[in-house]
Amino acid sequence: MRSPDDLVAAFRASGRKVTPQREGIFRALHDDPSHPTAEAVHARIAVDMPSVSLRTVYSTLHELAEMGELHQLDVGTGSARFDPRVDEHHHLVCDRCGSVQDLEAQFPGVSLAEDNDFGFAVDSTEIVFRGLCRDCHAA
Repeated sequence: MRSPDDLVAAFRASGRKVTPQREGIFRALHDDPSHPTAEAVHARIAVDMPSVSLRTVYSTLHELAEMGELHQLDVGTGSARFDPRVDEHHHLVCDRCGSVQDLEAQFPGVSLAEDNDFGFAVDSTEIVFRGLCRDCHAA
């Protein structure tokens, strides 16, 4: 994900309003590999900005996703997760604690034929591995 200052500039360039709350959200997301939920981002910034609403967090996260600055993930953990990595990669999901980790791997044999019976044009592929993370497996 780009730096908070770069996101401020991108928001302004796209005609979006930049507020202290949004800047707090940008800072909370920067270099966060946890794939946080909107609720987790809200909890993090509410420490310093108790007046920030969960609605503002959701709205800003969705705008960032629309701008291509992060991906919204549904990995079956009950809440949408937000991934600041926008390059193509895969995920590991812990079935016990719900943690999500990035995975660098190539799966050359996974594809859908271009002339498939579904008439579906594939833009990207994401593979999600489920199991137990290191901490949960050790417990």
